[in-house]
Amino acid sequence: MRKFLVVLDDSRECLNAMRFAAMRAAKTGGGVVIVAVIPPEEFQHWIGVGDIMRQEARERIVAHFEVFAKWMRDRQGIDPELSIREGEAVPEILAQIREDPEIGVLVLGASNDKGGPGPIVTQLSRAAGGLSVPITIVPGELSKEQLEAVT
Repeated sequence: MRKFLVVLDDSRECLNAMRFAAMRAAKTGGGVVIVAVIPPEEFQHWIGVGDIMRQEARERIVAHFEVFAKWMRDRQGIDPELSIREGEAVPEILAQIREDPEIGVLVLGASNDKGGPGPIVTQLSRAAGGLSVPITIVPGELSKEQLEAVT
């Protein structure tokens, strides 16, 4: 089964990337893998404090994931997988792609802010020629109707 890999973060454009991945997966008989990356700088404290912060970050990610997963199950009939990784975002996303041969498309949400599409989109776009999967970049400002039309 071909899977769509989508990144879960706190950005506004993440929502459209999630919607797009779920809609495409539903229409093509695919699946969705949601990857969340916890940056290493969050745990540069004493060991006990770092462990508590790591657990809290994981709990926030799972809660956030469950919101998207419920929508995907209820609206699209897709039961997404969750992968939580620790490290720098881009290397961890690339590792996820390498480790799961069923991932066929990387779906990213692009910001329309003046600062550009976002650091993950920028870095992965530069590396696109060396990726083993295509990247779909979903504009963060597309309406739900526009997303439905293009999927």
